[in-house]
Amino acid sequence: MKVLGISFGRIDQRSDVMVKEALFAAKAAGAEVEFINTIRLNIGHCRACDYCSRCRDKGDVEIHCCMKDDYHILEEKCLDADGIIIAAPVYAVGIVGQFKNFVDRFGPSHDRAALLEENKKRAEAGKPLLDERYFKDRYVGYISVGGAQTHNWVALGLPMLDLFTFSFCMKCVGHVDAYDQGRTGHPLFDKELMRKCADLGTAVATSLGKPYDEVDTWIGPDGVCPVCHNQLLSINGTTTVECPICGIFGKLSVDGDKVTVDFSEEEKNRARNTNIGIYEHYNEIQNMITVCVPKLIANKDTLPKMMEKYKNFDEVVNNM
Repeated sequence: MKVLGISFGRIDQRSDVMVKEALFAAKAAGAEVEFINTIRLNIGHCRACDYCSRCRDKGDVEIHCCMKDDYHILEEKCLDADGIIIAAPVYAVGIVGQFKNFVDRFGPSHDRAALLEENKKRAEAGKPLLDERYFKDRYVGYISVGGAQTHNWVALGLPMLDLFTFSFCMKCVGHVDAYDQGRTGHPLFDKELMRKCADLGTAVATSLGKPYDEVDTWIGPDGVCPVCHNQLLSINGTTTVECPICGIFGKLSVDGDKVTVDFSEEEKNRARNTNIGIYEHYNEIQNMITVCVPKLIANKDTLPKMMEKYKNFDEVVNNM
């Protein structure tokens, strides 16, 4: 089984070194490993053209993006992997934009709920099923790399990396929050940091091939959320709070200076990276379609007229 290491940082710099350290440990634990650096890959942003959805709906076995850039290189490597370790730099509070470009194109086009429903239709019609790689369970680990000593300047690093987890229903087994690199100088000067990276690689490698419910490994701080282990909470003015990464609700309690949040098993079981979670979103989208399409049909003659001033924005503004 293969563990893929991906670095979104500079060649032979911090992200490369840390993800390679994780791969060394994964190899020692018995996994086949592969490394790729993306810095020279051209991965453009999603243009919302819906080509990937049309590939699925017209019966293609594989789903492709129509853009002619390097996205497909990284897509194929992720599809072939059984485990994935990503290291990426934080430039402005959150992860570098190339990572988000990839996730925006990879995630929705490979949404497991939509693909499962498509396969049901194909099976009933006796048509070729989708690429089986789309339904393989995978384990992942993340390394956020930041120079800032003050953690709030890298606070969205790990939460953003977790965005990669959801559509494929992958299970994350660890985080390494490698901030304060500006003072560290180089990760090789920090033996404890490198040990954490190695532990992450071992955790991913030793989880491969096992059912999710048999793996309770976690490398890194426990965090607040029991699923993603991040420390973010959305607060609405009540004691019911939400993990904005996993979309699950918990009950907050305060005892002196100590704050705790209790998440029920039912909530944990509907996190975004679970079948329940992705089907919640899939059904939400289907319900939106049933409401939106009739509105568009009912207003098909009046909407073009309503849109005229928006399409002719420059002309309208200049004449105001």
